[in-house]
Amino acid sequence: MVNYIWVGMTIIGLVFAAVNGTMSEVNEAVFKGAQEAVTLCIGLISILVFWLGMMRIAENAGLLEKLANLFKPFITRLFPEVPAGHPAMGYILSNMMANVFGLGNAATPLGIKAMEELKRLNGGKDSASRSMITFLAINTSSITLIPTTVIAIRITYDSASPTEIVGPTLIATSISTIAAILIDRYFYYRRSRKG
Repeated sequence: MVNYIWVGMTIIGLVFAAVNGTMSEVNEAVFKGAQEAVTLCIGLISILVFWLGMMRIAENAGLLEKLANLFKPFITRLFPEVPAGHPAMGYILSNMMANVFGLGNAATPLGIKAMEELKRLNGGKDSASRSMITFLAINTSSITLIPTTVIAIRITYDSASPTEIVGPTLIATSISTIAAILIDRYFYYRRSRKG
């Protein structure tokens, strides 16, 4: 469906440009946008490679495992249906650690694996379990210490202080995560009282 929307918007834009005689501006914008996209991607790749490397070093040094163990008591309370040694718990913790370091691209495959494991725990049903809903809420709002992607974009566009976003990002993502957990719990308890 989304593809049809994009194609429709593109056709409408081209027809509008042809009718108004602004096709040359459209061509210029297309090529300029493509050039900026390549520049941005190269900038993002370098920053992401750096932070993924740092994450690998932290993993090999045991730092991620220590962080995961630090958060484990809290996470097991958020996901009471997930057994302690189940692979889903490992994927959930790894996903959350990747999000904490602003590595959304690295967190995505871990999140998909976590959902697959949670679906297995749910008996393969098509309806989402309590743990799946909680994980989605937390993953969407995740606390971020180092917003790697945003810093990379700010560096690419020559920001005077690309890392000044760290404090506001930490505050905003902390509030959003707390709100997501509270809303998730509210609807869970409300639904369980009705059932």
